Amino acid sequence: MSDQPPQAAPPPGEPDPSATPPGAPVGPQQPQDWVFPPTGGYPPGSGPYGGQPWYPGAPVAYPGPGAPVAYPGQPVHGWYPPGHGLDPADLLVTPPGAGVSGWFDRCVGAVRRGWRLLLPILLLTQVLPAAVVSVLTLAIDPSAKWEESLADDSAALPDTFLADLGIMLAVLIGSAVVFGLVQSLGWAAGSWAIARQAAGQPVSMGEALSYGARRALGLWGWTLLMSVIIGLGICFCFIPGIYAAFALSMAGPVYLFERQAPIGRSFRMFHDRLGLMLGRVALVAAAVIVGGGVAGMVEGIGVLPFGTTPLESPGTAVGVIVVTLVGAVLALPTHLAQLVGLVVTYAEQRAHEGPVDSARLAGELG
Repeated sequence: MSDQPPQAAPPPGEPDPSATPPGAPVGPQQPQDWVFPPTGGYPPGSGPYGGQPWYPGAPVAYPGPGAPVAYPGQPVHGWYPPGHGLDPADLLVTPPGAGVSGWFDRCVGAVRRGWRLLLPILLLTQVLPAAVVSVLTLAIDPSAKWEESLADDSAALPDTFLADLGIMLAVLIGSAVVFGLVQSLGWAAGSWAIARQAAGQPVSMGEALSYGARRALGLWGWTLLMSVIIGLGICFCFIPGIYAAFALSMAGPVYLFERQAPIGRSFRMFHDRLGLMLGRVALVAAAVIVGGGVAGMVEGIGVLPFGTTPLESPGTAVGVIVVTLVGAVLALPTHLAQLVGLVVTYAEQRAHEGPVDSARLAGELG
């Protein structure tokens, strides 16, 4: 028996305080320290099941085992982990935690959706300028004259050495600068096409090139500045140039999608997620190095039979131009891998910063 005296009955007409109120849940209750909303959690009166989501926009129901089940007449509600409010099925944005496989799947998906449009764009804006630069290099190559001069006196430099070197450098740098504008047009057009296709929006060759023309001048200017920074870094023991190339890898997409402070923003992205960025950009760089190396090797071997002065006769000139074009076309997959890889990597970095999807990225391009 209990030592406590029996509780007095309430006066007539007043409710019993120990009785269970009508409609109250029966059974085990939450611990006394359970509070909703939790500290720092949802706004009062809301939660992950029917209140306001943590970020603007409709919440996403994660597919697969354990996904929320909709009861008759009730909508399916998902919830966002802090900082990761995005659709895991998005065609362009790799969700945090998906790893290299998720990133690679979206790269492959972008190529499958857009190769019919991207290949012509890159052929016009990347392959043809590269082929023209290669032919110009053959046309002004002074090595044949230098070999003849060195055969007469191997201890002295050729009389025209400095003049020939200056002309060659001026032509190469000038052509690279001029054709860089065309290449910038192609990068902008390709990025526009990738984002819109992922968002399910219509694209066409004319619209893509029109967008690229609007953004080409600005992207070209930032590309020139980045080239100077990387070149200066290479002059300082090579390693700083490699670091600058990796750290500035997102500057182009940043300019196109955000249009402000691309260099500083790219550096911050790189350092905020150093390991992830190193891995993604290293994969893109490996594809570029391997593909470019194969194309360069084919071109170098192909021009050997035409001698050191192939453009002096029509027959050898046609042959060497054809070989140069073949080598440039072989590098086309390299340009495609670089474009797609960097755009998908940029989208993944944005996902780590906040909620974003393909439609938003396509809208940011303007």
